[in-house]
Amino acid sequence: MRKVTYSMGISLDGYIVGPDGGFDWSGPDEEVFRLALDELRGVDVHLMGRRLYETMLYWENAEQEQSLDEVEREWTALWNPLPKVVFSTTLSEVRGNARLATGTVAEEIARLRAEPGEGEIAIGGATLAAAVAAAGLIDEYRPRVHPVLVGGGIPYFPRHERREDLELLETRTFTSRVVHLRYRVVR
Repeated sequence: MRKVTYSMGISLDGYIVGPDGGFDWSGPDEEVFRLALDELRGVDVHLMGRRLYETMLYWENAEQEQSLDEVEREWTALWNPLPKVVFSTTLSEVRGNARLATGTVAEEIARLRAEPGEGEIAIGGATLAAAVAAAGLIDEYRPRVHPVLVGGGIPYFPRHERREDLELLETRTFTSRVVHLRYRVVR
């Protein structure tokens, strides 16, 4: 069965964006970007909320920019053809290889798990991840912890007031002082 993974950059105090909505502190260096590329290679479909979808629209036309480096070009080549499912109550259409979700997140994940394929179902965005976690559907958490305290904002970890035991599968420290953690949910 396809596993559901949740991977994003977070501050040391646990936020994906600060109280001002900024996340400039989480821009990956090449080493961390390569980790994200490696993760993306294992993904069959990416589920995301409206805010992340709108942020990631940049990559739809990024290959036309001359300023992209090799890693960014590689990301674009992997990201653009990747199927995406967008959860939004305000969008009426999406672009690229994306579609709007037609059911709840649990229904969409059940449908995707029933389809043939070995790749992961990746979750992007803290609000959507909170709904997936509340339904007990996240199999792995993969935070990339940045050495900054932002003091508030949108938390990475869902607040569903339920204990979740985790098994550490991997730890990796980058020269930029970012620490990648990979945990499997123990069921």
